[in-house]
Amino acid sequence: MNRSDVLIIGAGPTGLVLALWLSKLGIHVRIIDKTLAPGTTSRALAVQARTLELYRQLDLADAIVQNGHRVAAANFWVKGEAVARLPLTRIGEGLTPYAFLEIFPQDEHEALLIERLETFGIRVERNTELESFTETGDGITAQLRLPDGQEETCQACYIAGCDGARSIVRKTLDSGFPGGTYQQIFYVADVQASGPAFNGELHVDLDEADFLAVFPLASEGHARLIGTVRDERAEHAETLKFEDVSSRAIEHLKVKIEQVNWFSTYRVHHRVAEFFRSGRAFLLGDAAHVHSPAGGQGMNTGIGDAINLAWKLAAVLSGGATAKLLDSYETERIAFARRLVSTTDRVFSFVTAEGKVADLLRTRLAPFLIPKLTSFGASREFLFRTISQITVNYRGMPLSEGVTGHVHGGDRLPWAHDGEGDNYESLKNPTWQVHVYGDTSDEMIAWCIEHHLPLHVFDWRPAFDAAGLARNGFYLLRPDTYVAIADNSADPKVIERYFRDHGIRLFFG
Repeated sequence: MNRSDVLIIGAGPTGLVLALWLSKLGIHVRIIDKTLAPGTTSRALAVQARTLELYRQLDLADAIVQNGHRVAAANFWVKGEAVARLPLTRIGEGLTPYAFLEIFPQDEHEALLIERLETFGIRVERNTELESFTETGDGITAQLRLPDGQEETCQACYIAGCDGARSIVRKTLDSGFPGGTYQQIFYVADVQASGPAFNGELHVDLDEADFLAVFPLASEGHARLIGTVRDERAEHAETLKFEDVSSRAIEHLKVKIEQVNWFSTYRVHHRVAEFFRSGRAFLLGDAAHVHSPAGGQGMNTGIGDAINLAWKLAAVLSGGATAKLLDSYETERIAFARRLVSTTDRVFSFVTAEGKVADLLRTRLAPFLIPKLTSFGASREFLFRTISQITVNYRGMPLSEGVTGHVHGGDRLPWAHDGEGDNYESLKNPTWQVHVYGDTSDEMIAWCIEHHLPLHVFDWRPAFDAAGLARNGFYLLRPDTYVAIADNSADPKVIERYFRDHGIRLFFG
C-alpha cells in the first residue's frame, strides 16, 4: 500500500509550494491532480513582495524577477483618456528587497514550481483523482482513481486539500463555505495588441460599472485583459466570445487587437470555509477561501497558507514538535482570510458599483484623488504595505509573544538595508533562528551554541533603528521568518520556556 507523509490534493501554486517546501525539509510527499496537464492559461498574475521574500528560501525569487515583468506604473482612464498615473517602480522602497509590482503569469509560475519539485524526485501524478478518504488513529486512508480507471488505496499521515473552490477534501470534511457569488461574469483574454495601453504599464478603465484592466506581460505588445460583464450577456457566459466584449477595450483604452491567443470566462465567489483543519486534514488556497481578484491577492494568499503549514507539518513529522503545533495553522490563516475577503469585496464593490453617484466617484473623484493621495509618502507606503502582504501578521495569536522596538511577536521581521548589507540573508535558511541587533549576553551565546540554534548578532546601525528594530534585545524567528518572540532582554530562558510551552523540541539541524 502506497504511503506518504503528506498526501497533497491539487497541483496549482498552493499545492506545488506545499510539496516543494515539505520536500526541501525532508518530508515524503505525494501530489495528485485530476487534470491531464498543467494549465496553459491563467488568471493570477501578480507575485507580491511578501511571496518573493519567502521564495528566497527556495531560491525562486530571482528566477521570477528575471522572467517576469516589473510594472512601472498604474494608469487610470476616463472617456478614452489616461487621467491619472501612479508610479510603482519603487513604491515600497526601503520596506523590502522587492519594492515593486511583479507580473509573472500563473501558468509560467506553475511550470517553474514543477521543474523545481522534480529536482527532489517528486512528480505530479496527473489524471488522478481523490474519490474519498477517512481518518484512522495514526493517519489517513484515501481512495484514488488512477488514469486507467482503476482504484488505489493509499495511506498518509496527513492530507492537504489544495483542490480549489470545488474541493472534494472540504466537501468530505463537511465544512460550510459561506459567502456569495458576484453577479458579474469575469473574462480573461491573452492578446497581442498595440496602442497607448500597451506600453508595459497597468491600465484600468474607470468609465463604467464593468471592470476592465490591461495587465502587461514580459513580451512586448503582449498583455492580459481582465474584465467583467453584467448585462444580458452574463446570462449566456458559456457562449460568450471575445468579440462580445472587445469593443470596450478598443474604444475606451484605444487598443488595437492583433491576435487573441486565448479567451475564457468564469464566475467569482467570496467565501471562507468554516474551518481550515479537521484532525489530520487541512484546507489551503481556494479550497479554504475565494474572493474577488482585486489587488492580486488570491494566489499569494494560497502560497502563504502553504508556507505557514509546511514548516509546522515538517516539525511534527520529524519529531521536532508535538502535534499541537498544527492547531496554529487555522488560527493564523483563517483570521487573515476573513479580513481579506471582506476587504477585497469592499474594493471590488466600489469599482463596479452602478448609478450616477458611483459613476461620479469613479470618473471624477477617483482620478482627482489618486494623484493627490499617492503624492504623500505615507499614502503610498500604506497602499504598498497592504497589497504586498508585508503587513500580514499573527499578533496576539498563540505562537506570538512580546514586543520590543516597534516589532511585535507575530510580525514579519522588518527589512533593514544600508551600504553594509541587509538583515535578510540568514532568512534563506528555513529554520528557527535568533536575531540580535547590538549586543547580547554570554549566556545567550552559550545557550544557542549548546542547542544548535543559529544566532545572528548584528553590530548596531542606524538602519536598524529606522526599521523599528530594538537595540540589544532579541527576536526569535520562526522558519517562515515571522517573529515568534520579541524581547528586550538577553535571557535565553525566555526562549527555553517558549519552546517548552509550545511543545517544540530543542534540537535544530
